Amino acid sequence: MPDLPTPQDATEAALFSEGWDAVLSYADLCTSGSLTAHQLANEAFALGMREVRAAASTHVRGAGRTARLPTIPALLTAVRDTATAWEAGGQGHRLDPDLRLWLNSPSAARFSGPPLQRPVALRGLRDMQEADASLLWLAEVEALPLPTVARRLGLDPATVTDELDQVRTLFRDRCHRAHLDTPLDPECRSYARLLDAVTRSAAADAPEDLSRHLATCVRCAEAAACLRLHGGGLPAALTGGVVGWGGLAYLERRRRAAEVRLGAPAAAPPDAGDPADEAGGGRVLRRGLLAAAVLLSALALGVSLMPFDGSGDETVAAHQNRRPVVGPDVPGTVPHTTHAPPRTATPAVTPPAPATSATAKRKKPGPEPRETSATTHPPRHSAAPATPEAAACRVAYDVTDQWADGFQATVSVTTDRALTGWQVAWSFRDGQRVGQMWDATGRQDGSRVTATAADYNKAVAAHGTLSFGFIGSLRNGNRAPYDFTLDGAPCTSG
Repeated sequence: MPDLPTPQDATEAALFSEGWDAVLSYADLCTSGSLTAHQLANEAFALGMREVRAAASTHVRGAGRTARLPTIPALLTAVRDTATAWEAGGQGHRLDPDLRLWLNSPSAARFSGPPLQRPVALRGLRDMQEADASLLWLAEVEALPLPTVARRLGLDPATVTDELDQVRTLFRDRCHRAHLDTPLDPECRSYARLLDAVTRSAAADAPEDLSRHLATCVRCAEAAACLRLHGGGLPAALTGGVVGWGGLAYLERRRRAAEVRLGAPAAAPPDAGDPADEAGGGRVLRRGLLAAAVLLSALALGVSLMPFDGSGDETVAAHQNRRPVVGPDVPGTVPHTTHAPPRTATPAVTPPAPATSATAKRKKPGPEPRETSATTHPPRHSAAPATPEAAACRVAYDVTDQWADGFQATVSVTTDRALTGWQVAWSFRDGQRVGQMWDATGRQDGSRVTATAADYNKAVAAHGTLSFGFIGSLRNGNRAPYDFTLDGAPCTSG
């Protein structure tokens, strides 16, 4: 079992308690195996502690006002910097392939390039007092309840909500100033004032020309996400601007961690003796390590961002740096029927007519004679049509975010029967493509998508719910998909 970092003093112990689970969660996204993730997390945590100590020392000596990130963003930055060092040092094969593509792209270069070229959210957060920046990050990204945030930061629980509103406004002002300080081309500069005015009001609609500009200009779209405090896009703007690659997936993990802390039900774990766990033992081991080391969000570390092995038309870099421009559609599903489990019979039963589809094989069998032999035979079905039953699974499909050419969605399926492995499939209506998926492994054939359980969430109790998410691209619209099935059996909308 990999060793956990050993705090050397009270300061390091506080840093470990506050940030280790976040570091390991992000390191898990950046690597292709549990042991590798733990090694990356250890190296990054050591680097992060040195940098946090150095920044604190500079501040104490009074060497002027220094730009300093709060603890967790600083530690996540250390994970990204350590991954960059691995790539440069010939260890890139240990990283997620999509992360390697991003590390060698202009998107990654922005985070270490000239300060005025860096993401607006990163510059805005660094320009705030550390206590204010910590309040914003813990509440918006880590999704901690405000009473917990107040206790951690020594704030008055009765006034922390008002303080958070003030900090959001302060962050907006810092980002607006950072956007104006950025070297902008004439077109972007001409939209700067209009962008500021439109994003100040929840009721204001963006003019058509501004909407078209935001759909094609990454820099201005980033600024818009930071300036628009209403609409729920601030957490994504923070993680994308500070973490970079994997920001949306990290945000989803922290949301799930918050749900676990608040007592939301989790999927049942796989059986300890399941042989399939040998192949996926790294994921299980990672969860066990964190449960032993950290109290916060231990169960949420089972969430895994897995590369999509479909057509390969899209890459992570094409989607994770985009910001919402339009609101999500309201999805729906189409009701279907499902089947009853097969029964055994004797050779005396008349052989059935050949089944021509998966649905035909799953019709409810009619009454059968008693067995006349101790020998068990293959299932026999009556050729007569079966009476349809209520579906044994229900699907909720939610578009949680959408922008000009992409979207993020979550699929949740409630099953009436226990599962020891599952496949969920559906068909898109408008040519959408899935580019990245977490909590499941996916493939796409034309409009048909199939999501297969990961090793750590394949067991689901009867009347339990499984869920997974993905990032997709769109071209001709984003209507809700249809023909949802669980293990080949149709589901109804939930």
